[in-house]
Amino acid sequence: MGARAAHRALTSSAVAVARHTGGMTSTPLPQEFFARDVLVVARELLGCRVTHAGVTVRLTEVEAYAGGADPGSHAFRGRSPRTDVMFGPPGRLYVYFTYGMHHCANVVTGTEGRASAVLLRAGEVVAGHEVAAARRPAVRDRDWARGPARLATTLGLGREQNGLALVGARAGARVEPPDVAVDPALVRTGPRVGVSGAGGDGTAYPWRFWLDAEATVSAYRAARPRNARSA
Repeated sequence: MGARAAHRALTSSAVAVARHTGGMTSTPLPQEFFARDVLVVARELLGCRVTHAGVTVRLTEVEAYAGGADPGSHAFRGRSPRTDVMFGPPGRLYVYFTYGMHHCANVVTGTEGRASAVLLRAGEVVAGHEVAAARRPAVRDRDWARGPARLATTLGLGREQNGLALVGARAGARVEPPDVAVDPALVRTGPRVGVSGAGGDGTAYPWRFWLDAEATVSAYRAARPRNARSA
């Protein structure tokens, strides 16, 4: 990408962020940001900052899950007590328990009544380092939030935060836009981690998004023999 093209891309990205924040990049993202197609939201969440319980993580890796249109999604077969939060409204957390030991956090997106969410896979701790270190003792800071379960632990997210609002007066956590617009040339896509069956087809569902050359991005692993869907 040439210098002029890169400048245009960065300017376009900055304008998109400004459109959703009223031009104030320190303002948490509003519900309108999340009330869009899950693939659009997933890509634009890269570089955003998630804050909860004394820690802020800059997102470097996410995955999109499109509910009934996505065989890799928890909500592929419809609404259930577990997936109820995924059906909206957008701008909430969907937190689930997996493998009998970990929690993973997702941001609900799209139109209310139609399930979709973005899994927060990895990021860099940019504030609250002492708190993060206490939650992840004897772990290198690069690895504090390198992976969805690690990220949730570092941010203090568990089952109690399922359904937690990210927008409005009752927001219990917040998502803020990037300090600096993300260069689109750095965004990579590929198959989702650990998704089996049709949903794991990276050609049909290249719905993992990450920032190139970021040390905090997790390693890709294909699905385990058991069926372990994400969101």
